[in-house]
Amino acid sequence: MNKLVAAAAAAGISFNSAHSAPLPEARADDVGVSKQRLAKLDEFFAGEIAAKRVPGAVVAIARDGKLIHYKAYGQLDPEKGTSMRLDAMFALASMTKPMVAVAGLTLMEQGRLPLRARLTDYYPEFANMKVGVPQPDGSLKFEAQSSPIYVHDLYRHTSGLTYGAPPDSSDQVARLYPDFAAPPVKGDKKAFIEGITKLPLAHQPGTEFEYGFSTDVLGAVVEQVSEQPLGEYLSSNLWKPIGMLDATFHLSGSQRERLARPFKDEPLTGKPQGIELLESPTKFDCGGACAFATVGDYVRFGQMLLNGGELDGQRILGPRTVHHMISNHLGPEIKNKVANVEPHRAGFGFGLGVAVRISEGLSAVPGNPGEFTWTGAYGTQFFCDPKERLVVVVGTAAPGEIRKYYREQVQNIVYAGIVR
Repeated sequence: MNKLVAAAAAAGISFNSAHSAPLPEARADDVGVSKQRLAKLDEFFAGEIAAKRVPGAVVAIARDGKLIHYKAYGQLDPEKGTSMRLDAMFALASMTKPMVAVAGLTLMEQGRLPLRARLTDYYPEFANMKVGVPQPDGSLKFEAQSSPIYVHDLYRHTSGLTYGAPPDSSDQVARLYPDFAAPPVKGDKKAFIEGITKLPLAHQPGTEFEYGFSTDVLGAVVEQVSEQPLGEYLSSNLWKPIGMLDATFHLSGSQRERLARPFKDEPLTGKPQGIELLESPTKFDCGGACAFATVGDYVRFGQMLLNGGELDGQRILGPRTVHHMISNHLGPEIKNKVANVEPHRAGFGFGLGVAVRISEGLSAVPGNPGEFTWTGAYGTQFFCDPKERLVVVVGTAAPGEIRKYYREQVQNIVYAGIVR
């Protein structure tokens, strides 16, 4: 038994692949988390997997910078019956967004991308976008922008850009937009910018939180300022420095073999489901949805933020910048609709690329003001609680509505295990 496996066994960590631990390990009880209570996580996933509600999962939990739980459950590929592995690759979907926010903030720290920069300084086409105002007869009235879109609006989703909605949606503007994964699969960045700037904005810039393509546009701005593809910039300025070894926009052959795949049919409805980005190579590095990584990679990312921008001697951001990132940026003049994205987000505002808990209570899950978090539409989740010195990352391939159930139950079980 090598030292890594021996340490893992001592810490009660399941190393069922050759992948090394992403952070130093510790016993849960030694950092104030009950190992016995945390074992409910194993029971929970065993039951869900047996009931065929989720194929499998990887969960990483760190407290005080030490990994106290790192396990793979169930199956990597339910069609092939292969076991889940710790180094499984997950399509991150919207968990790409916090990483792109960090990329933008590294440029801000260099004086190259201020929050109050106008989007039209980088892409003049956005000046022509009108605001679509729904009328009682079902039509749209188009109004000029009363304020420009600032880079700040891209981080906090107040640009007025939205995501597509199905044809039966009551949202007239969202019905005109594409699905979140469609632009990078169907066209390049130029086509994306050309297409989106022909659509109406859902709201006047700076007035409402509206989840949508803002971070994809932020990624395009990062490319303009850095003069590099987004993936190259992230690799040089975030992924490689802190050892996110598998993070990428473009999978290698060996990474593709480690992809976590969903059930062919959605467990709750029985309708066919899939993860389009697993099968269709993207034509540009979309900052809103297109990255892949392991849970081990992402727990290092979360720990870097919790540490105030540094990990293992590699500083990505200054601590004051991270503090600004994880503060609420939805002032009283902005309509806060963060809880519309996920029902358990009552009591949350939004910072620069992450949701931020601003109130005690209200939310359906425990936590403390200052917790910051985001999730991905294909079944991934991360949250960091500075007060509890806690980082949690979950990977599943569960693109249906059931993914929201897992997010809530994991958070409930993890907080129940904290005893001091």
